[in-house]
Amino acid sequence: MSYPGYPPSGYPAFPGYPPTGQESAYPPAGQYPYPTVPGGFPPMGGGAYPAAPPAGGFQGPAGYPAPGGYPPAPGGYPGAPQPGGMPTYPAGPGFGAPSNGSTFGYPQPLSQSYGGGGPAQIPAGYPGGQTPTPVPPQPSAMVQSMQGTIRPAPNFDAGRDAEVLRKAMKGFGTDEQAIVDVVSNRSNSQRQQIKAAFKTMYGKDLIKDLKSELSGNMEEVILALFMPSTYYDAWSLWHAMKGAGTQESVLIEILCTRTNQEIKEIVHCYKMEFGRDIEHDIRADTSGHFERLLVSMCQGNRDENQTADFQKAQQDAQRLYQAGEGKLGTDESCFNMILATRSFPQLKATVEAYSQIANRDLLSTIGREFSGNVERGLKAIVQSALNRPAFFAERLHHAMKGAGTDDSTLVRIIVTRSEIDLVQIKQLFTQMYQKTLGTMIASDTSGDYRRLLLALVGQ
Repeated sequence: MSYPGYPPSGYPAFPGYPPTGQESAYPPAGQYPYPTVPGGFPPMGGGAYPAAPPAGGFQGPAGYPAPGGYPPAPGGYPGAPQPGGMPTYPAGPGFGAPSNGSTFGYPQPLSQSYGGGGPAQIPAGYPGGQTPTPVPPQPSAMVQSMQGTIRPAPNFDAGRDAEVLRKAMKGFGTDEQAIVDVVSNRSNSQRQQIKAAFKTMYGKDLIKDLKSELSGNMEEVILALFMPSTYYDAWSLWHAMKGAGTQESVLIEILCTRTNQEIKEIVHCYKMEFGRDIEHDIRADTSGHFERLLVSMCQGNRDENQTADFQKAQQDAQRLYQAGEGKLGTDESCFNMILATRSFPQLKATVEAYSQIANRDLLSTIGREFSGNVERGLKAIVQSALNRPAFFAERLHHAMKGAGTDDSTLVRIIVTRSEIDLVQIKQLFTQMYQKTLGTMIASDTSGDYRRLLLALVGQ
């Protein structure tokens, strides 16, 4: 598979990520019960966070539905975050094939944001009484560097939308198109308000009504869209590790691509909603160097300085070379330490410095020195540093290529990236695979499920 090349010159300043207003938040401890049905979705119920916690817990538009919540999704969710254009990239070599010494095979955006676009909207009464340290706001010019296909609807009226959904489900049959029209044109925050308005107006749980009217992949997408984003990530991780077997690709996709604040919120949500310690579950379900990498990731302690130190990049590149290509055997701990602690802009500088030292790109070296899940995890970190939208474009293509479709991966990525950088993912998908994302979705899906996914990707 070939990827467009990326310009090896210089590194722009990388402000925070996700953009302002798209930060995730999740409900306070103890308000929502652990799912009682094996494999079932944790209950959700609607309601936003009030300015201050009332007695008895939060109740408002951003909450989760009450008991009875979500059913098990087919296959589970195997992984969340911006506006502008991507450069045109010439066809280049694939991973592990250096071109002219310093040009790597992974496509590069002209600008890519990493940290937080301002303080996350943490609800009053944040679990544990601790509010994550706000990330400095990013320049407005950089906010435009990534963009989602879903934007908040103007002139939004939660009550009117709740009425439309009620009418679509009332009586004999279901008006799926009316449901698609509402849900695919509202932001996640607006969907939480619709959920709350529906319960206030009709005394019924919107999620339960949707479950009773929908089924299969269509139901899976709708339920995912109504989950607050942090909760969805936490649920995806829990589902990936519950029962026999582990969906390692889900752990990699979420833990290796999220920001410090997002990871800390996910870890806390996981504890509050599922009554389990995520690090303990990771240690129980994985082993060896892969286990250590994921434990490092779930600490949420990566340096988020947005300025690359090129002298340090040269030093790190030399250390990586000496830990792999430059010796017999591999010093895995050196790779783990550098890739788990350096900021994404710093890693990008290190990747370029490495190619000059080793005459080989770092992705290729990782492929030669590692194998299995730890190789995939380390590569995901490097790919996310080089070009996060391209990483997700590759994941989407892998979910649909060949016989059969990995619907859970397809659903998760489209839902979680729809308000973040799905526009850029679509552009890179076309450049990397010579076909549009919409075309591939249309050929791999059908019915209302297809219509909803195409609406979410802006087709």
